[in-house]
Amino acid sequence: MAIIPASRHGATRLIHFGLPVAFALLVLGATIAAFTASRPAAAARSGYDWVTSWSASPQGPMPGTLGMAGFHDQTVRDIIFSSVGGNTIRLELTNAFGRSPLEVGRVTVAVAGLGAGVVPGNIHPVSFGGSVSVRIPAGEEVRSDPVGMQVSALQELAVSIYLPGRTGVVTVHSDAQEVNWVSTAGDHAAEAGADAFMTPTESWYYLSGLDVRSSRAAGTLVAFGDSITDGVQSTVDGNGRWPNDLARRLNTVAGPTLSVADEGIGGNRVLAASRCCGASAEARFARDALDQPGVRDVIVLEGINDIGDSTGPRHPDAGFTPARIIAGYWDLIAQAHARGVRIFGATLLPYQGAGYYSPAGEAIREAVNAWIRTSRAFDGVIDFDAVMRDPANPLRLNPAYDSGDHLHPNDVGYQAMADAINLDMLLQR
Repeated sequence: MAIIPASRHGATRLIHFGLPVAFALLVLGATIAAFTASRPAAAARSGYDWVTSWSASPQGPMPGTLGMAGFHDQTVRDIIFSSVGGNTIRLELTNAFGRSPLEVGRVTVAVAGLGAGVVPGNIHPVSFGGSVSVRIPAGEEVRSDPVGMQVSALQELAVSIYLPGRTGVVTVHSDAQEVNWVSTAGDHAAEAGADAFMTPTESWYYLSGLDVRSSRAAGTLVAFGDSITDGVQSTVDGNGRWPNDLARRLNTVAGPTLSVADEGIGGNRVLAASRCCGASAEARFARDALDQPGVRDVIVLEGINDIGDSTGPRHPDAGFTPARIIAGYWDLIAQAHARGVRIFGATLLPYQGAGYYSPAGEAIREAVNAWIRTSRAFDGVIDFDAVMRDPANPLRLNPAYDSGDHLHPNDVGYQAMADAINLDMLLQR
Protein backbone atom coordinates (compact mmCIF):
# COMPACT_ATOMS: atom_id res chain seq x y z
CA MET A 1 0.00 0.00 0.00
CA ALA A 2 1.35 3.42 -0.96
CA ILE A 3 1.21 6.25 1.56
CA ILE A 4 1.31 9.49 -0.37
CA PRO A 5 1.11 13.02 1.07
CA ALA A 6 -0.86 15.76 -0.61
CA SER A 7 0.60 16.86 -3.90
CA ARG A 8 -1.20 20.20 -3.72
CA HIS A 9 -2.75 21.56 -0.82
CA GLY A 10 -25.86 48.20 -20.75
CA ALA A 11 -27.57 50.86 -18.45
CA THR A 12 -28.23 49.74 -14.94
CA ARG A 13 -30.51 50.96 -12.20
CA LEU A 14 -28.48 51.89 -9.11
CA ILE A 15 -29.89 52.41 -5.65
CA HIS A 16 -28.34 55.31 -3.76
CA PHE A 17 -25.53 53.93 -1.59
CA GLY A 18 -25.42 56.62 1.06
CA LEU A 19 -22.38 58.55 2.29
CA PRO A 20 -20.81 55.78 4.45
CA VAL A 21 -20.82 53.31 1.57
CA ALA A 22 -19.60 55.87 -0.92
CA PHE A 23 -16.73 56.84 1.40
CA ALA A 24 -15.75 53.19 1.86
CA LEU A 25 -15.66 52.70 -1.90
CA LEU A 26 -13.47 55.78 -2.31
CA VAL A 27 -11.01 54.52 0.30
CA LEU A 28 -10.76 51.12 -1.36
CA GLY A 29 -10.45 52.73 -4.77
CA ALA A 30 -7.39 54.66 -3.66
CA THR A 31 -5.38 51.44 -3.55
CA ILE A 32 -6.23 50.32 -7.09
CA ALA A 33 -3.15 51.74 -8.80
CA ALA A 34 -0.77 49.75 -6.61
CA PHE A 35 -2.57 46.48 -7.30
CA THR A 36 -3.11 46.98 -11.03
CA ALA A 37 0.58 47.74 -11.48
CA SER A 38 1.36 44.21 -10.27
CA ARG A 39 -1.04 42.41 -12.61
CA PRO A 40 0.46 39.37 -14.33
CA ALA A 41 0.63 39.04 -18.07
CA ALA A 42 -1.21 36.10 -19.58
CA ALA A 43 1.20 33.21 -19.36
CA ALA A 44 1.56 31.15 -22.52
CA ARG A 45 2.00 27.43 -21.93
CA SER A 46 3.10 24.69 -24.25
CA GLY A 47 0.90 21.74 -25.06
CA TYR A 48 1.21 18.41 -23.24
CA ASP A 49 1.46 20.05 -19.83
CA TRP A 50 -0.88 18.83 -17.10
CA VAL A 51 -4.16 20.74 -16.89
CA THR A 52 -7.30 20.16 -14.84
CA SER A 53 -9.97 18.70 -17.09
CA TRP A 54 -12.57 18.26 -14.30
CA SER A 55 -12.73 19.17 -10.64
CA ALA A 56 -15.03 19.42 -7.63
CA SER A 57 -14.40 21.35 -4.43
CA PRO A 58 -14.30 19.12 -1.33
CA GLN A 59 -16.78 19.64 1.51
CA GLY A 60 -17.73 18.02 4.76
CA PRO A 61 -20.99 16.02 4.77
CA MET A 62 -24.27 17.12 6.31
CA PRO A 63 -26.09 15.14 9.04
CA GLY A 64 -28.41 12.44 7.77
CA THR A 65 -26.52 11.87 4.52
CA LEU A 66 -24.54 8.92 3.17
CA GLY A 67 -21.41 10.99 3.63
CA MET A 68 -21.97 11.33 7.35
CA ALA A 69 -22.71 7.62 7.80
CA GLY A 70 -19.65 6.62 5.80
CA PHE A 71 -18.93 3.43 3.86
CA HIS A 72 -17.60 -0.04 4.69
CA ASP A 73 -16.52 -2.69 2.17
CA GLN A 74 -18.27 -0.79 -0.63
CA THR A 75 -17.39 0.75 -3.97
CA VAL A 76 -18.43 4.25 -5.02
CA ARG A 77 -18.67 5.10 -8.71
CA ASP A 78 -18.39 8.81 -9.51
CA ILE A 79 -19.48 10.02 -12.97
CA ILE A 80 -17.55 13.06 -14.25
CA PHE A 81 -17.38 15.17 -17.44
CA SER A 82 -14.06 16.12 -19.03
CA SER A 83 -13.47 19.59 -20.45
CA VAL A 84 -10.41 18.71 -22.56
CA GLY A 85 -8.94 15.42 -23.69
CA GLY A 86 -5.56 13.74 -23.91
CA ASN A 87 -3.86 10.36 -23.86
CA THR A 88 -2.57 10.41 -20.26
CA ILE A 89 -4.53 11.23 -17.12
CA ARG A 90 -4.18 11.42 -13.35
CA LEU A 91 -6.82 11.36 -10.64
CA GLU A 92 -6.87 13.31 -7.40
CA LEU A 93 -8.52 11.75 -4.34
CA THR A 94 -9.26 13.75 -1.23
CA ASN A 95 -9.69 13.03 2.47
CA ALA A 96 -9.76 16.74 3.25
CA PHE A 97 -12.66 16.48 5.70
CA GLY A 98 -12.00 12.98 7.00
CA ARG A 99 -11.31 12.50 10.68
CA SER A 100 -9.07 9.48 10.27
CA PRO A 101 -6.80 8.00 7.58
CA LEU A 102 -8.71 6.70 4.56
CA GLU A 103 -7.89 3.23 3.22
CA VAL A 104 -8.51 2.94 -0.52
CA GLY A 105 -8.27 -0.63 -1.79
CA ARG A 106 -8.59 -0.16 -5.54
CA VAL A 107 -9.40 2.58 -8.08
CA THR A 108 -10.34 2.24 -11.73
CA VAL A 109 -11.35 4.70 -14.44
CA ALA A 110 -13.41 3.92 -17.53
CA VAL A 111 -15.60 5.54 -20.14
CA ALA A 112 -19.06 5.78 -18.58
CA GLY A 113 -21.93 3.77 -20.01
CA LEU A 114 -25.63 3.72 -19.17
CA GLY A 115 -26.56 4.27 -15.55
CA ALA A 116 -23.85 2.86 -13.32
CA GLY A 117 -22.37 0.77 -16.12
CA VAL A 118 -19.12 1.42 -18.00
CA VAL A 119 -18.00 0.62 -21.53
CA PRO A 120 -16.71 -3.01 -21.48
CA GLY A 121 -13.04 -3.53 -22.23
CA ASN A 122 -12.24 0.03 -21.25
CA ILE A 123 -11.53 -0.26 -17.52
CA HIS A 124 -8.12 1.12 -16.55
CA PRO A 125 -6.48 0.37 -13.19
CA VAL A 126 -5.12 3.35 -11.27
CA SER A 127 -2.02 3.14 -9.08
CA PHE A 128 -0.48 5.33 -6.39
CA GLY A 129 3.29 5.14 -6.06
CA GLY A 130 3.13 1.85 -7.93
CA SER A 131 0.54 0.33 -5.59
CA VAL A 132 -3.13 -0.41 -6.34
CA SER A 133 -4.05 0.72 -2.82
CA VAL A 134 -3.34 3.92 -0.96
CA ARG A 135 -3.70 5.32 2.54
CA ILE A 136 -4.68 9.00 2.62
CA PRO A 137 -4.09 10.83 5.92
CA ALA A 138 -6.92 12.89 7.39
CA GLY A 139 -6.97 16.35 5.87
CA GLU A 140 -4.85 15.36 2.87
CA GLU A 141 -5.20 14.79 -0.88
CA VAL A 142 -3.28 12.47 -3.21
CA ARG A 143 -2.61 12.27 -6.90
CA SER A 144 -2.38 9.00 -8.75
CA ASP A 145 0.38 7.81 -11.02
CA PRO A 146 -0.16 8.71 -14.69
CA VAL A 147 -2.62 6.43 -16.45
CA GLY A 148 -2.29 5.78 -20.17
CA MET A 149 -5.87 6.31 -21.31
CA GLN A 150 -7.29 8.15 -24.29
CA VAL A 151 -9.87 10.65 -23.05
CA SER A 152 -11.87 12.87 -25.38
CA ALA A 153 -13.02 16.39 -24.63
CA LEU A 154 -16.58 16.57 -23.30
CA GLN A 155 -16.64 12.87 -22.38
CA GLU A 156 -18.23 11.21 -19.36
CA LEU A 157 -15.94 8.97 -17.31
CA ALA A 158 -16.66 6.66 -14.40
CA VAL A 159 -14.19 6.56 -11.51
CA SER A 160 -14.72 3.61 -9.15
CA ILE A 161 -13.21 3.67 -5.66
CA TYR A 162 -13.24 0.58 -3.44
CA LEU A 163 -13.25 1.29 0.31
CA PRO A 164 -12.42 -1.90 2.22
CA GLY A 165 -12.62 -0.57 5.78
CA ARG A 166 -14.93 1.73 7.72
CA THR A 167 -14.34 5.19 6.30
CA GLY A 168 -15.91 7.31 8.98
CA VAL A 169 -16.98 10.78 7.87
CA VAL A 170 -16.68 11.14 4.09
CA THR A 171 -15.23 14.00 2.08
CA VAL A 172 -17.94 14.90 -0.41
CA HIS A 173 -19.07 17.39 -3.01
CA SER A 174 -22.76 17.71 -2.22
CA ASP A 175 -24.38 19.15 -5.35
CA ALA A 176 -23.05 17.09 -8.22
CA GLN A 177 -26.05 17.61 -10.51
CA GLU A 178 -25.08 14.10 -11.59
CA VAL A 179 -26.32 10.67 -10.53
CA ASN A 180 -23.46 8.72 -8.96
CA TRP A 181 -23.55 5.27 -7.41
CA VAL A 182 -22.76 3.29 -4.26
CA SER A 183 -22.46 -0.49 -4.38
CA THR A 184 -23.51 -3.37 -2.23
CA ALA A 185 -20.71 -5.04 -0.24
CA GLY A 186 -17.47 -5.83 -2.04
CA ASP A 187 -14.87 -4.62 -4.50
CA HIS A 188 -16.75 -3.87 -7.73
CA ALA A 189 -14.28 -1.34 -9.15
CA ALA A 190 -13.28 -3.59 -12.07
CA GLU A 191 -16.84 -4.56 -13.03
CA ALA A 192 -18.34 -3.11 -16.19
CA GLY A 193 -21.89 -3.99 -15.20
CA ALA A 194 -24.20 -1.94 -13.05
CA ASP A 195 -25.83 -4.73 -11.02
CA ALA A 196 -23.83 -4.16 -7.82
CA PHE A 197 -24.43 -0.41 -7.81
CA MET A 198 -27.83 -0.24 -6.18
CA THR A 199 -27.80 3.15 -4.46
CA PRO A 200 -27.99 6.34 -6.55
CA THR A 201 -26.75 9.60 -5.07
CA GLU A 202 -26.35 13.14 -6.37
CA SER A 203 -23.04 13.74 -4.60
CA TRP A 204 -19.44 12.96 -5.55
CA TYR A 205 -17.33 11.10 -2.98
CA TYR A 206 -13.55 11.34 -2.49
CA LEU A 207 -12.82 12.44 -6.05
CA SER A 208 -11.66 16.05 -6.49
CA GLY A 209 -9.77 16.20 -9.77
CA LEU A 210 -9.05 14.78 -13.21
CA ASP A 211 -5.76 15.98 -14.73
CA VAL A 212 -5.01 15.47 -18.41
CA ARG A 213 -1.87 15.84 -20.48
CA SER A 214 -3.34 17.91 -23.26
CA SER A 215 -1.87 18.80 -26.64
CA ARG A 216 -4.46 21.58 -27.06
CA ALA A 217 -4.88 23.25 -23.68
CA ALA A 218 -2.59 26.18 -22.99
CA GLY A 219 -3.64 26.18 -19.34
CA THR A 220 -6.48 25.77 -16.87
CA LEU A 221 -9.32 28.24 -16.36
CA VAL A 222 -10.90 27.93 -12.90
CA ALA A 223 -14.56 28.89 -12.50
CA PHE A 224 -14.71 29.79 -8.82
CA GLY A 225 -17.94 30.55 -7.00
CA ASP A 226 -21.10 29.39 -5.28
CA SER A 227 -24.17 27.39 -6.33
CA ILE A 228 -24.57 29.29 -9.59
CA THR A 229 -21.11 28.14 -10.67
CA ASP A 230 -21.89 24.69 -9.22
CA GLY A 231 -24.84 24.50 -11.64
CA VAL A 232 -27.63 24.13 -9.08
CA GLN A 233 -31.03 23.78 -10.82
CA SER A 234 -29.43 22.66 -14.08
CA THR A 235 -30.71 19.36 -15.51
CA VAL A 236 -29.33 16.40 -13.57
CA ASP A 237 -26.99 14.33 -15.79
CA GLY A 238 -27.14 17.07 -18.43
CA ASN A 239 -23.76 18.69 -17.76
CA GLY A 240 -25.54 22.01 -18.16
CA ARG A 241 -23.57 24.15 -15.71
CA TRP A 242 -22.20 27.38 -17.20
CA PRO A 243 -18.59 26.11 -16.85
CA ASN A 244 -19.59 23.04 -18.93
CA ASP A 245 -21.13 25.30 -21.56
CA LEU A 246 -17.99 27.43 -21.55
CA ALA A 247 -15.89 24.27 -22.06
CA ARG A 248 -18.03 23.43 -25.08
CA ARG A 249 -17.36 26.88 -26.54
CA LEU A 250 -13.63 26.62 -25.88
CA ASN A 251 -13.57 23.20 -27.51
CA THR A 252 -14.56 24.81 -30.83
CA VAL A 253 -11.57 27.17 -30.80
CA ALA A 254 -8.97 26.54 -33.48
CA GLY A 255 -5.54 26.28 -31.91
CA PRO A 256 -4.64 26.43 -28.22
CA THR A 257 -7.54 26.52 -25.82
CA LEU A 258 -8.16 26.20 -22.06
CA SER A 259 -9.45 23.46 -19.83
CA VAL A 260 -12.19 24.41 -17.37
CA ALA A 261 -12.18 23.44 -13.69
CA ASP A 262 -15.47 24.02 -11.84
CA GLU A 263 -14.78 25.01 -8.23
CA GLY A 264 -18.27 26.11 -7.22
CA ILE A 265 -19.85 25.15 -3.90
CA GLY A 266 -23.55 25.65 -3.22
CA GLY A 267 -24.14 28.29 -0.55
CA ASN A 268 -20.48 29.30 -0.44
CA ARG A 269 -19.54 32.80 0.77
CA VAL A 270 -16.57 35.05 0.22
CA LEU A 271 -16.07 35.94 3.86
CA ALA A 272 -17.32 33.16 6.12
CA ALA A 273 -17.42 29.38 6.26
CA SER A 274 -20.49 27.32 7.06
CA ARG A 275 -21.01 23.64 7.73
CA CYS A 276 -23.30 23.20 4.75
CA CYS A 277 -21.34 25.22 2.24
CA GLY A 278 -17.62 24.81 2.63
CA ALA A 279 -14.73 26.97 3.72
CA SER A 280 -14.94 30.64 2.77
CA ALA A 281 -13.75 31.69 -0.68
CA GLU A 282 -10.76 33.42 0.90
CA ALA A 283 -9.77 30.31 2.85
CA ARG A 284 -10.18 27.80 0.01
CA PHE A 285 -8.92 29.94 -2.88
CA ALA A 286 -5.35 28.62 -2.85
CA ARG A 287 -6.34 24.95 -2.64
CA ASP A 288 -9.32 25.02 -5.01
CA ALA A 289 -8.13 27.57 -7.57
CA LEU A 290 -4.46 28.50 -7.47
CA ASP A 291 -3.10 25.00 -6.89
CA GLN A 292 -4.85 23.54 -9.95
CA PRO A 293 -2.38 22.09 -12.47
CA GLY A 294 -1.74 24.56 -15.28
CA VAL A 295 -3.87 27.30 -13.73
CA ARG A 296 -3.73 30.46 -15.78
CA ASP A 297 -7.02 32.30 -15.25
CA VAL A 298 -9.75 32.43 -12.60
CA ILE A 299 -13.31 33.74 -12.97
CA VAL A 300 -14.82 34.73 -9.61
CA LEU A 301 -18.61 34.82 -9.24
CA GLU A 302 -19.34 34.96 -5.55
CA GLY A 303 -20.88 37.26 -2.95
CA ILE A 304 -24.64 36.90 -3.28
CA ASN A 305 -24.77 34.51 -0.31
CA ASP A 306 -22.77 36.95 1.82
CA ILE A 307 -25.38 39.57 0.96
CA GLY A 308 -28.47 37.40 1.33
CA ASP A 309 -27.34 35.71 4.53
CA SER A 310 -26.43 39.06 6.12
CA THR A 311 -29.29 41.30 4.97
CA GLY A 312 -32.18 38.91 4.38
CA PRO A 313 -35.16 38.46 6.68
CA ARG A 314 -33.62 35.72 8.84
CA HIS A 315 -30.28 37.23 9.89
CA PRO A 316 -30.21 40.97 9.19
CA ASP A 317 -26.86 42.63 9.93
CA ALA A 318 -27.16 46.40 9.92
CA GLY A 319 -23.39 46.74 9.80
CA PHE A 320 -22.92 44.70 6.62
CA THR A 321 -21.59 46.93 3.81
CA PRO A 322 -20.26 46.53 0.26
CA ALA A 323 -16.80 47.36 1.61
CA ARG A 324 -16.66 44.02 3.41
CA ILE A 325 -17.22 41.98 0.24
CA ILE A 326 -14.89 44.23 -1.73
CA ALA A 327 -12.15 43.69 0.84
CA GLY A 328 -12.60 39.95 0.26
CA TYR A 329 -12.24 40.47 -3.48
CA TRP A 330 -9.00 42.39 -2.89
CA ASP A 331 -7.69 39.41 -0.95
CA LEU A 332 -8.50 37.02 -3.83
CA ILE A 333 -6.92 39.41 -6.33
CA ALA A 334 -3.76 39.68 -4.25
CA GLN A 335 -3.53 35.90 -3.87
CA ALA A 336 -3.95 35.37 -7.61
CA HIS A 337 -1.47 38.04 -8.66
CA ALA A 338 1.13 36.77 -6.21
CA ARG A 339 1.00 33.46 -8.10
CA GLY A 340 1.07 35.09 -11.56
CA VAL A 341 -2.56 34.16 -12.27
CA ARG A 342 -5.08 36.45 -13.96
CA ILE A 343 -8.40 36.92 -12.16
CA PHE A 344 -11.63 38.09 -13.76
CA GLY A 345 -14.54 39.51 -11.77
CA ALA A 346 -18.13 38.59 -12.63
CA THR A 347 -21.04 40.79 -11.58
CA LEU A 348 -23.65 39.31 -9.24
CA LEU A 349 -26.93 38.20 -10.80
CA PRO A 350 -30.24 39.85 -9.81
CA TYR A 351 -32.15 37.98 -7.12
CA GLN A 352 -35.43 39.78 -6.34
CA GLY A 353 -37.96 37.13 -5.35
CA ALA A 354 -35.38 34.78 -3.84
CA GLY A 355 -35.97 33.68 -0.25
CA TYR A 356 -33.30 35.93 1.25
CA TYR A 357 -33.90 39.00 -0.93
CA SER A 358 -34.22 42.40 0.76
CA PRO A 359 -34.05 46.03 -0.45
CA ALA A 360 -30.98 46.52 1.77
CA GLY A 361 -29.30 43.55 0.14
CA GLU A 362 -30.17 44.84 -3.31
CA ALA A 363 -28.46 48.14 -2.51
CA ILE A 364 -25.30 46.25 -1.55
CA ARG A 365 -25.45 44.03 -4.65
CA GLU A 366 -25.67 47.07 -6.90
CA ALA A 367 -22.82 48.79 -5.09
CA VAL A 368 -20.63 45.71 -5.40
CA ASN A 369 -21.44 45.37 -9.10
CA ALA A 370 -20.64 49.02 -9.70
CA TRP A 371 -17.24 48.50 -8.08
CA ILE A 372 -16.54 45.37 -10.14
CA ARG A 373 -17.37 47.25 -13.34
CA THR A 374 -15.49 50.48 -12.64
CA SER A 375 -12.63 49.83 -10.22
CA ARG A 376 -10.27 48.18 -12.72
CA ALA A 377 -9.15 45.97 -9.84
CA PHE A 378 -9.77 42.72 -11.70
CA ASP A 379 -7.90 41.81 -14.89
CA GLY A 380 -11.21 41.88 -16.74
CA VAL A 381 -14.95 41.99 -16.08
CA ILE A 382 -17.73 39.60 -17.11
CA ASP A 383 -21.06 41.38 -16.72
CA PHE A 384 -23.41 38.51 -15.97
CA ASP A 385 -25.87 40.91 -14.35
CA ALA A 386 -26.37 42.82 -17.60
CA VAL A 387 -26.96 39.58 -19.52
CA MET A 388 -29.24 37.83 -17.03
CA ARG A 389 -31.55 40.57 -15.73
CA ASP A 390 -35.14 41.06 -16.87
CA PRO A 391 -35.28 44.03 -19.28
CA ALA A 392 -38.65 44.95 -17.78
CA ASN A 393 -37.39 44.75 -14.18
CA PRO A 394 -33.58 44.72 -13.76
CA LEU A 395 -33.88 43.61 -10.14
CA ARG A 396 -35.10 40.18 -11.26
CA LEU A 397 -33.72 37.39 -13.42
CA ASN A 398 -35.03 37.32 -16.96
CA PRO A 399 -38.01 34.91 -16.80
CA ALA A 400 -36.56 33.01 -19.77
CA TYR A 401 -33.46 32.27 -17.70
CA ASP A 402 -35.07 31.72 -14.27
CA SER A 403 -35.18 28.16 -12.92
CA GLY A 404 -38.14 29.19 -10.79
CA ASP A 405 -36.45 30.07 -7.51
CA HIS A 406 -35.49 33.56 -8.76
CA LEU A 407 -31.87 32.96 -7.81
CA HIS A 408 -30.49 30.14 -9.98
CA PRO A 409 -30.63 30.09 -13.78
CA ASN A 410 -32.11 27.24 -15.77
CA ASP A 411 -30.20 25.44 -18.52
CA VAL A 412 -30.94 28.22 -21.01
CA GLY A 413 -29.73 30.80 -18.51
CA TYR A 414 -26.50 28.94 -17.82
CA GLN A 415 -25.88 28.77 -21.57
CA ALA A 416 -26.50 32.52 -21.82
CA MET A 417 -23.89 33.08 -19.10
CA ALA A 418 -21.31 31.00 -20.96
CA ASP A 419 -22.13 32.77 -24.23
CA ALA A 420 -21.56 36.16 -22.57
CA ILE A 421 -17.89 35.44 -21.82
CA ASN A 422 -15.42 37.02 -24.23
CA LEU A 423 -13.17 34.18 -25.33
CA ASP A 424 -10.62 36.58 -26.77
CA MET A 425 -10.16 38.02 -23.26
CA LEU A 426 -9.40 34.55 -21.92
CA LEU A 427 -7.23 33.37 -24.78
CA GLN A 428 -5.13 36.47 -25.41
CA ARG A 429 -1.40 35.80 -25.12
